[in-house]
Formats: sequence, C-alpha cells, structure tokens
Amino acid sequence: MNEPELNSPAPADLSEQVAALQRQVFTLLLALIVVSGTLTIFLYRQASLTGRDIATIKPQAQQLMQVYKQNLPNMETFVNQLVAYGQAHPDFRPILQKYGINPAATAPKK
Repeated sequence: MNEPELNSPAPADLSEQVAALQRQVFTLLLALIVVSGTLTIFLYRQASLTGRDIATIKPQAQQLMQVYKQNLPNMETFVNQLVAYGQAHPDFRPILQKYGINPAATAPKK
C-alpha cells in the first residue's frame, strides 16, 4: 500500500523559521517601543504648550467674564422687554422664537 507522504519540513528548517519569527517579533517590539516613546513625547509637549497658552489667556478670560457678569442684568432686562413687546405684538413672536426666546417661559418682571 501507498503510505501518504508527510510534507513536514526538516527539523533544521523549523528551527530556522522559529528563529526568523523571533527576530521579526523582536524587531516589531522595538518599533512599537520607539513609536510609543515618540507619541508620548509629542503628547507631553502638546500638553505643556497648552498649559502655557491657558496661563496666558486666563487673565483675559477672567476680565471678559467679569464684564459679562456686570452686563448680565442689562441683558436680562432687554430680553424681558422684548418678551413684553412680543406678547403685545403677536407678529413679533416668530422673531423671538427664531433666536430662542420663548415668551411663554420668560415672563416679564415688573
């Protein structure tokens, strides 16, 4: 009877393939370490630059917030006057709704 031939490579060939795979895995691990390190350095640099930018802009932003808080009562008064006008003139209500001012939810304060 014919016995099936086994296509198994020689032991020397297997050890060569294993050695080649080990070299490839080692090379890929080194590449992964280099790429990870580069990305870490890049992200650290971006974080430090962003921190400096925030420190530079923070006084200006605080000044703007202070001006906004000072003008907030005037803005609320103006919106309330618009709502009162919208209640007296129904033709003006679509304009209020266009800008997100709901006359029913915001009642004018007297």
